[in-house]
Amino acid sequence: MTQYIDKTLSQLRSDVLQLGFSTMAISPASLDSSHRNHLSQYLAHGFNGSMGWMEETLARRTDPQNLWPDAKSVIVLAMNYAPEQNPLPQLLRTSEGTISAYAQNRDYHDVMKGRLKTIAGQFAARLAKAPNRPDDENIDVKVFVDTAPVMEKPLAMQAGLGWQGKHTNLVSREFGSWLFLGSIFTSVALPPDTPEIDRCGSCRACLDICPTNAFPKPYQIDARRCISYLTIEHKGPIPHEFRKAIGNRIYGCDDCLAACPWNKFAQAGREAKLQARDDLKHPPLAKLAALNDASFRKFFSGSPVKRIGRDRFVRNVLIAIGNSTDKSLIDAATPHLSDPDPAVKEAAEWALAELNTSVA
Repeated sequence: MTQYIDKTLSQLRSDVLQLGFSTMAISPASLDSSHRNHLSQYLAHGFNGSMGWMEETLARRTDPQNLWPDAKSVIVLAMNYAPEQNPLPQLLRTSEGTISAYAQNRDYHDVMKGRLKTIAGQFAARLAKAPNRPDDENIDVKVFVDTAPVMEKPLAMQAGLGWQGKHTNLVSREFGSWLFLGSIFTSVALPPDTPEIDRCGSCRACLDICPTNAFPKPYQIDARRCISYLTIEHKGPIPHEFRKAIGNRIYGCDDCLAACPWNKFAQAGREAKLQARDDLKHPPLAKLAALNDASFRKFFSGSPVKRIGRDRFVRNVLIAIGNSTDKSLIDAATPHLSDPDPAVKEAAEWALAELNTSVA
C-alpha cells in the first residue's frame, strides 16, 4: 500500500477517536453471497413483519456496490453506548417504564451522522492533497447511519469489529453487545482489516432470556415476536399473546443484549449525549400515561422515542400499566377509555381489566 494512504489512515483513526467513536475498521465494499441468501430466507419466512422496506431494498442491501457502484471500501465505525448499570433490574420496578438503553437520551442518528460527515470530509481532503497520489484516482465518500439499506453488521464482522451473535446483533470482545454502527463508503481502495470469527460457542444466554421466544433458531430472529418490533415498529393493537411478556418495556427491549457474557469486558459509554437522562431511568407510568401529543413531543424532543408518536407510545404505557398489578394506576388508565386512537382505547380497556376493575 502506498505511503500516502498509510499516513492518511493513521490520521483517520485519530479523527475517529477524537470525535467520540470507539473504534473503526475497514472492509471491502462487497459481501459474500451467504448474506443475501440468509436475508432472502428471512424475508421468505415473513420474519420482517410489516417492515416491507427490507424486501424493497434487498438488492441494494446485500451488495454495497448496488447501493453505490463506485464504492471500493467501507470504513465501519462503532460508538460504544454501554449503560452504566445492567438494565435488567429495571424490569422489576413494575410501576415504572423500561426504555431501551439506546433511547434514553439523544437520537444516535443525530449524534453520529454529523461527525461521520466531518470525518469523511477530512479523510477525502487529505487524500486529495496527498503527494504521489495517482492523478486518475477518483476520491469520493458517502456516509450512512443505519437508515440506508446497508448491512452494517456483516460489514462490521468482515472488517473485524466483532461478530454477529446468536441474537443477530454485533458482539465485540472489547465492547460486548453495546455498539452503534455507522459507515463511510469510499471510492478509494483501502487495505482491509482481518475479519472477526464467531466466538459465541455453545452459549445460549441471549436466546434463553427472550420473553417472547423470538428466536426460531440461533442467528435468526422473528421480528413479529420481538418486543422491540412490537413496541416500536408495530402499528395498531399489540397481539394479546405477547402482552404479559412485555412487562413494563415501553420502548424496545435489551434482554438479549444484556444477557451476553461478553458484556463483562464492556465499559460504560463515554458519549455524554448518549448517557441516560435522569428522568428516563425510572419513568413513572402514571406520568407517561398523561402525555398528550404536545407534551409527548416536548418530553421526547431529540429522542428516538419521538419517532413512534404519542399514540403508539401511550399504547405501550397502558400495556405496562396492565402488567403492573398496581391498582393506584387505575386513575392513569381510565381517561384513555375515551381516547380517539382505537389502539390506545383498546389498550386502556385491557389494562383496566387486568387491574381487576370494571370497564363498563
